[in-house]
Amino acid sequence: MTLLPDLAPWKASLDFRRLWLSGLISNFGSFLTFVALPVQLKDLTGSAAAVGAIGAVELLPLILCGLYGGALADAFDKRRLIVWTEAGQGLLSVALLGNALLPHPAVWPLYLVAALSSAMGAVQRPALDSLWPRIVAHDDMAAAASLNSFRWTVGGVAGPALAGVVVAYAGLGWAYATDLLTFAVSLAFMVRIAPSPASHEAAKPSLQAIAEGARYAWSRKDLLGTYAVDLAAMFLAMPLAVLPFLADDLDAPWSLGLMYAALPAGALLVSLTSGWTSRVHRHGRMVALAATGFGVAVAGAGLCRNVWLVLLLLAASGAFDMVSGVFRSAMWNQTIPDELRGRLAGIELLSYSVGPQLGQVRAGGVAAWAGVRASVWSGGLACAGAIGLLALCLPGLMRYDARTDEHAIRMRERRAAATPPAPKDVAEPITG
Repeated sequence: MTLLPDLAPWKASLDFRRLWLSGLISNFGSFLTFVALPVQLKDLTGSAAAVGAIGAVELLPLILCGLYGGALADAFDKRRLIVWTEAGQGLLSVALLGNALLPHPAVWPLYLVAALSSAMGAVQRPALDSLWPRIVAHDDMAAAASLNSFRWTVGGVAGPALAGVVVAYAGLGWAYATDLLTFAVSLAFMVRIAPSPASHEAAKPSLQAIAEGARYAWSRKDLLGTYAVDLAAMFLAMPLAVLPFLADDLDAPWSLGLMYAALPAGALLVSLTSGWTSRVHRHGRMVALAATGFGVAVAGAGLCRNVWLVLLLLAASGAFDMVSGVFRSAMWNQTIPDELRGRLAGIELLSYSVGPQLGQVRAGGVAAWAGVRASVWSGGLACAGAIGLLALCLPGLMRYDARTDEHAIRMRERRAAATPPAPKDVAEPITG
C-alpha cells in the first residue's frame, strides 16, 4: 500500500495543474507580504496593538465578502472572478511598494490594503473552491484536496523563512516587489484555464441567494458537522498567539521559529504521505477523529516542559489538522450541487478563517488570566471534549460514507452523465 500522494488529478487535468502552480507561486509571494506588513507597522508605530489591529480590519471584509463572494461565484464565470481578483491583489502590492519607497511611508495605507486584500481574497476563494469539482474527477476529490494542501503547507513552511531573509537583508521594498512579481506569474497561469460559466440553475447574487445557500447548509447535518468541528478546534485550541510566551516559559526563546514552523511541517508530512486518503470513505468519522487528535496534541504541548517534545506535539497537531482538512474538503466537493457550490464555499471560508482569528483572542485572554501553559492545555482539552459532544449531537456526520451517501451518489451520477469538452490549451480572452 503506497503512502505517496495520489497524482491522479495532476495527471488527468491540465487546468488542475495550471491552478495548482498558480497557487503555489502566489502563495510564496503572499507570505512575503504576510511578514513584511506587520514588520513595517512595527517599525512605523512601535506599537504591538497597532500590529494586532491588522486582524481586526481584515475580519469584517472577510465575513461580508466571503458570503457575497460565494453568491458571485455561483452567478458568474468562476475563471473571470479568479483572474480579476488576482489582478486586484497585484495592484495592492503596487500600492504597498509605492508606499514603502516614500521618504516617509504612511501608516493608513497599510490598514487599507490589509482590508482590501482580505475582501478580494474572500471573493476569490469561493470561486476557486467551487471550481475544483469542475476540473477534477468525482472520485479524485480526496487526492485533489491532499495535493492542494501540500501546496499550501509548502508555502507555510518555506514562505515565512524566505520572507524573513528578504525583509531582513533586502528590505521591505524588495519583499513587496517580489510579491508583485509572483502575482504576475500566477496570473499568466490563471488566464489559460478554461472558462467556467455559471450553472444555468444558479441564482443571481442577492441576500436571498445567500440565504438559500445557508438553508441548504442547515438541511445537511453532515456539512454542519464539518463546520462546527473546525470552528470548535480552531477557536478552542489554536495556540499561535501565545507561542512567543510559551517559548519564554520553556526558557527556549530560540525555539520560537521552530514552533511556528512545527504545525505546517506536520501538515506537510501528511501531504507527502497522503496516498492512503483516497482509500478512506468514512470521511465524517475521520474529520472528528482528526480534530480530537488535534486537541489532544495541543493539550500535550501545554503540559510538557521539554521543548523538543513540545515541538513534536505541535507538529502532530498540524498533522491532525491537515487530515481533518483533507476529508472536510472531500465531503464538500463530492456532495454539494454545482449551482450552490460557490455559496457553500463562502460559508466554508468563514468556518475555517474566522475560527483561528477568534481563537487568537481566546488564547491571549486565557493566557493573561491563567497563564500561558494553562491557555494551551485547557484549550486542547476543551477542543477534544467539544468534538466528542458534537459527534454525539450530529450522528449524520459520523455515519457519512462517500460510497453510500445520497448526496455523493447524486453528484457522482450527475458528473458521470455530463460530457464536458476537453480542456483547452488556450482559454478564451478575458473581457469586461
